[in-house]
Amino acid sequence: MDRSENMRAIRGKDTQPEVAVRSLVHKLGYRFRLHRRDLPGKPDLVFPARCKVIFVHGCFWHSHACKTGLIPNTNRSFWLPKLRRNKARDKKNIEALTKLGWDALVIWQCELKNCAAVCKRISRFLGRKGTTEEASG
Repeated sequence: MDRSENMRAIRGKDTQPEVAVRSLVHKLGYRFRLHRRDLPGKPDLVFPARCKVIFVHGCFWHSHACKTGLIPNTNRSFWLPKLRRNKARDKKNIEALTKLGWDALVIWQCELKNCAAVCKRISRFLGRKGTTEEASG
């Protein structure tokens, strides 16, 4: 499989990291909605009663400062602007959500190596369980 085929095969939602975070959040006892199109950036997990969202970012596609987020040495004239645009779009979406009164948390793909730490961050971010959202959802 060449690089073009490989890149075409990558999905925008229901990715392995996203599904892993959804599973963790569900096990923690929180209920959520997926990919609300009416919110900037179509967040991966949405907690409407809390006005909070979680984005699960792939380190490569969103230019994380880790070894997975490295820019390829081939075709840099394509990748540099593309990845810069992705990063700028992410920032714009989070700013727009903040203006609308939403809080956002970004979970990076590489962070999922330490599930306990991710669970702690999510619990701190979402706060106490037991709202009407969890009871009905």
